[in-house]
Amino acid sequence: MHTTTSIKKPSIVYSSYLVGGDILPWDGPMANVYSNIFFSTNPEGESKPTLIGSVPDMHEKSSIDALNAAVQAFSRGQGLWPTMKVKDRIACVEKFASQMKQKREIIIELLMWEIGKNKADATKEFDRTVEYIYDTINAYKMLDRKSAKFDKEGAIHAHIRRGPLGVVLCLGPYNYPLNETFCLLIPALIMGNTTIFKPAKLGVLLITPLLDAFKDCFPAGVVNILFGRGRNIAAPIMRTGKVDVLALIGHSSSAVALQDQHPHKNRLRLILGLEAKNPAIILPDADLNHAVSECISGTLSYNGQRCTALKILYVHESIKDDFLKKFSEAVDNLKYGLPWEDGSFLTPLPEPQKPTYLKNLIDDAVSKGASIMNQKGGELSKNYCYPAVLYPVDTTMDLFHEEQFGPVIPVVSFSDIEQPLNDMANSEYGQQVSLFGKDVKKLGPLIDTLANLVCRVNLNSSCQRGPDVYPFTGRKNSAVGTLSVFDALRSFSIRTFVASKDNEYNNQILNDLLNSDHSNFINTEYLL
Repeated sequence: MHTTTSIKKPSIVYSSYLVGGDILPWDGPMANVYSNIFFSTNPEGESKPTLIGSVPDMHEKSSIDALNAAVQAFSRGQGLWPTMKVKDRIACVEKFASQMKQKREIIIELLMWEIGKNKADATKEFDRTVEYIYDTINAYKMLDRKSAKFDKEGAIHAHIRRGPLGVVLCLGPYNYPLNETFCLLIPALIMGNTTIFKPAKLGVLLITPLLDAFKDCFPAGVVNILFGRGRNIAAPIMRTGKVDVLALIGHSSSAVALQDQHPHKNRLRLILGLEAKNPAIILPDADLNHAVSECISGTLSYNGQRCTALKILYVHESIKDDFLKKFSEAVDNLKYGLPWEDGSFLTPLPEPQKPTYLKNLIDDAVSKGASIMNQKGGELSKNYCYPAVLYPVDTTMDLFHEEQFGPVIPVVSFSDIEQPLNDMANSEYGQQVSLFGKDVKKLGPLIDTLANLVCRVNLNSSCQRGPDVYPFTGRKNSAVGTLSVFDALRSFSIRTFVASKDNEYNNQILNDLLNSDHSNFINTEYLL
């Protein structure tokens, strides 16, 4: 699976960062950024990762400077941004979206090079992110319209709105370094919070074309962007206790480690999207061809490197042979190639160590009785492991328990539906499930149980995040908080209100406030 190409590779040396409204030069150490797409060989003739750029390798002092800028911009809730009128914050976000669209081609190109995402998926990620920004704006308008009134209960008038929480530390994942990061960053910003943002370890260069837009569109200190390792950037920020919200999509170990750094955990708001081990349950009466098609998409879209990927397949004993045959053939027919090649479904893995990790999972399962069911399964190169369908998989195998986050597919057969249900109940995760079948007498009770084990039951379809208007969350170790377009606005804010007793004296004051521009909070302006 050695890959070469004549396409021009990126070469971006970005030696700046954004703090306090200024793009500042960095004169410290730089970190090279490599693509795991092999473009050349070393003197011994071995393929090697491709150097595509470099970014600042920043340290604790820089992180504290960024934190201080965010704290100053929030200014105990008195800053320009948190007190700004809703329509004015929306105008800033709209301006940013407009400038972001001008960087579409370079960001799509960098998504392909940095994380190996095929062109169709890279394009979808960019376009979906822009759409998400506009959907967030519309959801905020709707939320604000509902707040543009006074309530009265008993003898108390109340003007209830949602207010910002404070300073947000935002850390996104490498598999969706644009979309899922902005699904945290944009709602945090639009609700009036100030932010410190560090790009993921992979997918860092693609943020660099946007720093000018962030600087141009938001007041000083509202968005601060740093580059470097988490332990050098995020940990010192958390130790100060000045972070009000930790917004992270990644692994629970990272989230726990950062929480432990904070001296006041009781007042740290958490918004976390974490790992999952989403199963598919394929019942005897399922449409087999359809189930195979959905499970291919569910297990192997972006090489299975999605928290919403199907990571274990439960197939009823009566149909397991037919399913395994059809599924294994379908896997072997998938095209492996470079991200920009037409029809490439499988692409190089961005993490250099991932092929070895996947091989160890395969070897462990085979040593304990599993077999590789597809002909190409487990074929290894330095930057890829061809999808391996493994059966039978059981609880003695590491693959049964671990979130493999890659193209290895464990299959378990069952005769009693209690087996997959018990496994799900005992799992550390509870995000989604895919359920394939058509007998409503069986589906109905199953759905009732599954809805209490996970947060989304996908009927005859693979697990997924979208549409973004639907809740995206999980039970147990899979998430904290909910990230739909609307729910994210709630997650990054808190209900706050002004109350006054219903009497002539207070009512006159409220009327005077409403007829003046002395308060951005007390108003009944209606946003269209």
